[in-house]
Amino acid sequence: MSEKSLGMNENVTAVLAYLLGWLSGLIVYLLEEENEFVRYHAMQSMVVFGGITILGIVFSIVPILHGAVIPTLNLIGIVLWVILMVKAAQHERFRLPVISDMTDDFLAKFNTAKADKGSDDSED
Repeated sequence: MSEKSLGMNENVTAVLAYLLGWLSGLIVYLLEEENEFVRYHAMQSMVVFGGITILGIVFSIVPILHGAVIPTLNLIGIVLWVILMVKAAQHERFRLPVISDMTDDFLAKFNTAKADKGSDDSED
């Protein structure tokens, strides 16, 4: 449980992946190449908060929906932010319906692409 990630405890790194939403998730994901626990939380941060950001942009364009939907999205975002950071600190791979499946799919795709790139580099 105390495995190091980016020079610090993996729980701390996983929590940091959520700190600034999708942006910190992206930074942690790009910097962490080995630790699957941290990479999972970084990807989940990008999926959850990237999705909320995109939905916020889409709903802000429609004036009728803006007043009701944006505050609800903000509340959902804050609740998820707290829950996900607490679960990461507790070293739990917390699974959200649908979102965690998307996270797993993205991780599988990026890991496959990384493996393919690595095999291409070794052939040179």
